[in-house]
Amino acid sequence: MTSLWRDAAAQGEDAEEMPSSRYEAATLPTGRFDVAVVGAGITGLATALMLVRGGLEVVVVEANDVAALATGANTGKASVLQGSVLQRIRRAHSTRLARAYVEANLDGQRWIAEFAQHHGVPVAEETAYSYASTDDGLRTVDRELDAALAAGLPVERIDRMPVAFPFEGAVALPGQLALDPYRLAVAMARAFVAEGGVLLERTRVEGVNAGRPVEVQTPTGTIRADAAVIATATPILDRGLYFAKLHASRSYLTSYRVAEPPPSGLFLSVDEPTRTIRATPDPGADAGADGPPLLLVGGNDHPVGGVPSTEAKVQDLIEWTHRHFPGAELTHRWAAQDYHSLNLVPFAGRMPRGRGRVWFATGYGKWGLTNGVAAAIRISSEILRVPWFEQRPWIRVIGTRVTMPADLARGVGEGARVARDLASGWAGAQGHPAPVPRPAEGEGSVVSRGGVPYGVSTVDGRTCAVRAVCTHLGGVLTWNDAESTWDCPLHGSRFEASGRRIEGPAVYDLPETTRTPPRI
Repeated sequence: MTSLWRDAAAQGEDAEEMPSSRYEAATLPTGRFDVAVVGAGITGLATALMLVRGGLEVVVVEANDVAALATGANTGKASVLQGSVLQRIRRAHSTRLARAYVEANLDGQRWIAEFAQHHGVPVAEETAYSYASTDDGLRTVDRELDAALAAGLPVERIDRMPVAFPFEGAVALPGQLALDPYRLAVAMARAFVAEGGVLLERTRVEGVNAGRPVEVQTPTGTIRADAAVIATATPILDRGLYFAKLHASRSYLTSYRVAEPPPSGLFLSVDEPTRTIRATPDPGADAGADGPPLLLVGGNDHPVGGVPSTEAKVQDLIEWTHRHFPGAELTHRWAAQDYHSLNLVPFAGRMPRGRGRVWFATGYGKWGLTNGVAAAIRISSEILRVPWFEQRPWIRVIGTRVTMPADLARGVGEGARVARDLASGWAGAQGHPAPVPRPAEGEGSVVSRGGVPYGVSTVDGRTCAVRAVCTHLGGVLTWNDAESTWDCPLHGSRFEASGRRIEGPAVYDLPETTRTPPRI
């Protein structure tokens, strides 16, 4: 499932080799850096750029390549109006904290706009709409309007719009940004290297020792620095147990050529099923041609590893689009994963048990473009030793927020869900003993042999059997039939059919079986 953004880069000027890696993956840099940043998504690259511009020696270490996961697969909306986010924060916290959240996102948005302008990344200004597709959703729209006004945003109420999909009313905020997130990340990586940074791709970090110096451990050696920033979508370190303070969700995006121009604006429904809609230039159009833009439709988010068929979610999205945009021609389909803070506000700052030398950020709840840059602003200001009283007011507000009873209740509920999924996964595997028939192409199943769950799948004509137990905390994996991956319902770790780790708090591949795999 290749995203539109990466495919566009392969066809355009970004197809040229990016001057990213100063070193091959097998040859680690020697010496000692001021800061090692783990992860080359929006947070890691923005943090690294800010630190390099602050005069520090910085290395970015990335397990895959730049923007390989959430950053390169999101909707490309850098908006401060974010569905029903503000009312949820206001209901659980104070209006002061909700306003600080808005100010943080506005700072992130301004940084993106300024960077894009100076580095030739196209950005369009659009009006964002948090809209209701049903009468019942109008109550949510009204609450979001009140929360946005209380947070200082110049929003307005919209009753009707001539759009092809169900639309009963909305909150509208002009001046929001639409862009290609992969192109933005590539430009950031180029700028980072051009300004003296070191970008090391295809090098997985397996651990961090927060000593003096900090040691970043990889399969091919150790990178040393005075400080480290964990800028993976969910922390790969278990310090602070942040994996238990997050909820992992996966959603889908599709793009289409349509007969009529798509509606102008950034649309996000506040009721279920979630739909996100926007237009974007067609990268497949002839050079210089002013053809109609593509239609982007996304939604159908669900807990990672928590639905019987992910392919059914994709097909539902495609059918919805065909119903409201007859004749729409599908060009791309892909998925993205993000982590929601059970506190409702992203986490960023020093990591517990990091001895004051390890920082992290996570929990953007699908709004990683603006929140990721905001996290970079906070982390870089702390590493650069900006005095507390000189830091931006929103940093001081968010940095001193307290845990509320509702936060604890959400945490207890999520912990109970994880315990249920752990128990049901192991029990379910025992109900399907090996041997099993060879799976058809694109199919996979979990079976048990000697009490051990195995995952058996067939992808691209090759049948594999792996131990279907997550290398993080031992959850039994489920088969993702839309993407041909093994997904963990506990905390969102994902693995290829062959067992290679893709993302999540897990840092190791699924181990090779030490006994004969189930007979197929």
